[in-house]
Amino acid sequence: MSLFQFLRILWAHRYVTLATTMFTLFGAFIAILIVPPRYEAVSRVMLELLKPDPVTGEVIPSVSSRTYVSTQTELIKDYGVAGKAVDQLNWASSPDVITQYQASGANGLDIRRWLSQRIIASTNVKVVPGTNILEISYRSTTPTEAKAMADALRNAYIESTLDTRRREATRTADWYQVQSQKELALLNAADAAKTAYEREHGIVMNSDNTDLDTARLRALATQAAAPAMVAPMMPMSSPSAAQLTQLDAAIAQAARNLGPNHPQMVQLRAQRASLAQVVAQEAASQRAAAGAMASAANASAGAIQREVATQTSKVIEKRDKIERLTQLQADVNLRREQYNKSLSRIAELRQEAAIADAGITTLGEAVAPQSPSFPNKPLILGGSLVLGFGTGILLSLLLELFGRRVRSVEDLQSAIDAPLLAVIEGPSSVRKRASFASGLKRKALFGGGKKLAQA
Repeated sequence: MSLFQFLRILWAHRYVTLATTMFTLFGAFIAILIVPPRYEAVSRVMLELLKPDPVTGEVIPSVSSRTYVSTQTELIKDYGVAGKAVDQLNWASSPDVITQYQASGANGLDIRRWLSQRIIASTNVKVVPGTNILEISYRSTTPTEAKAMADALRNAYIESTLDTRRREATRTADWYQVQSQKELALLNAADAAKTAYEREHGIVMNSDNTDLDTARLRALATQAAAPAMVAPMMPMSSPSAAQLTQLDAAIAQAARNLGPNHPQMVQLRAQRASLAQVVAQEAASQRAAAGAMASAANASAGAIQREVATQTSKVIEKRDKIERLTQLQADVNLRREQYNKSLSRIAELRQEAAIADAGITTLGEAVAPQSPSFPNKPLILGGSLVLGFGTGILLSLLLELFGRRVRSVEDLQSAIDAPLLAVIEGPSSVRKRASFASGLKRKALFGGGKKLAQA
């Protein structure tokens, strides 16, 4: 089918297209008059995804942020949030709302649930592209109601988020409280078992998980491993040795001026001999003291070695008992660690249950809309015009399909497989031409008569 054939078909059925177009336009106009206007108010909140939690210090990973935002979007349209918004505006006690509820026949739903369903149906939540901002929009028949409900939904969402967090923290803290009581009982039982074992076998475990015998053995082994330090024999300066040195200097000085048999020289040598004997006695006493010290050191080292051997045998004899006591002490330490962790977690959850930060920031109040968002008159009229014109074209093609006619030479050539010899005009065309020619003749005659009359 060529373009000219298509246009001929449309022209032949032009009244059908015109009728459908006018009908859709009339229907759209009636709908605009009948449908009540809808006003849409928008309230915004910002999710603090990058801010650490004030209690736990955790930050939502970037991988999970999209899922978190989608979850928050659905939570705003939940019954819990919508019900809180109904309670904030006190709609359930409004006489007009009660009348509408009674006339609706709500199929057993209470008025709060019925209102919540209406609110959810008129609520839309979307994320501003490229941001963490949520837009909460609500459509209503009046701008004041739309603004009030948009703000109520925002406040109810923040309150519900905070209540949910507090409730979950409290419930978890209560569970940990019960567990901590059980862990405390197990800790006391383990500690009692360890204490009873220590009393039964006479073994005491230190805070570093070692018994007294093992700790003593370690101390003795460390003492035995250290070499015995004996002070070397050092010449000690005594008063007699100092006097002997001075006397030798005096003898050497006197020898320069006096002879060897001089009475003074003889007296000095006699004094030196007696003083040298005293110095020799003192040196002998020092050597005896050093020997005594060495003997004492050797005796002490031997005693330490004997004590190490004795203590080692005692530790070996109690090895099985010490291992059992070590196991009991490890059990006590494990129970104590679990109990301390539970107490720490309980304190953290109690703090979280008292938090006042929901991780959501409000971005101003909603603004009452000045013009309705629905119905969009230009869009509806334009859409109805396009719809009517398209429907008219489709009906024209269907009518032509069920009632095919030859309207041009192209239609005939496409219908039969034979050469076209001539085109004979129909009666209507002949009559049109005849009437056109007679009109020309009458015009010429009347025109000539006028000219003769003027002459």
